[in-house]
Amino acid sequence: MAERFRGWSPAALEFYRGLEADNAKPYWTANKATYEQEVRAPFEALSDLVAGEFGPLRMTRPYRDIRFSKDKTPYKTRGYAVGEGEGGERYYVEISAAGLVVGCGYWMMAGDQLERYRAAVDDDETGPSLVEAVAAVRAAKLEIGGEALKTAPRGYVRDHPRVELLRHKGLAGIRRFDPAAWLHTRAAARRITDAWRATGPITAWLAAHVGPSTEVPPEAGRYD
Repeated sequence: MAERFRGWSPAALEFYRGLEADNAKPYWTANKATYEQEVRAPFEALSDLVAGEFGPLRMTRPYRDIRFSKDKTPYKTRGYAVGEGEGGERYYVEISAAGLVVGCGYWMMAGDQLERYRAAVDDDETGPSLVEAVAAVRAAKLEIGGEALKTAPRGYVRDHPRVELLRHKGLAGIRRFDPAAWLHTRAAARRITDAWRATGPITAWLAAHVGPSTEVPPEAGRYD
């Protein structure tokens, strides 16, 4: 029988505090059992719990890709998992020493998605409805995230009424939680799913006007 989700124990956060202080193989080897039991196992239990409504989650590997990075520390100091909805939205959940991060949206739009997104934001019928969707998500106490350009994309004027949204290359609603007692209980699942549902106005707009990419994602094959 699969283990029931009971949140992440204090040991999970302590594991990441230790990893931040000593990001080296000896620490990892000595504490791998803690990672498997206190970090990975709860993610797997959460996936089983939410799969019916949101689909399964895939936890990313704990090892950093250091091939082209100046930072050669080998391990990620956070654990996170990603799922995908029928409209192409990605569900995200992360645990670290800093607490819990939950989000949903189109994190990094592919070229074909970005083209459709900008056209819909520019349109005077569909664009204003995204402004309303973003406002609704912010009213639910989520922040708006996603990589963005510093100025308007090529082909769009800098004083466009929705230039802030046009600059986005990814769009998602995000909720951050500091460490709290509920994080170590089943109640953590409710916080996660409530945050995912609160992104509904944005994800519905994205599904209607952008949709999934037909391109091969650059991160394909990077999950366990």
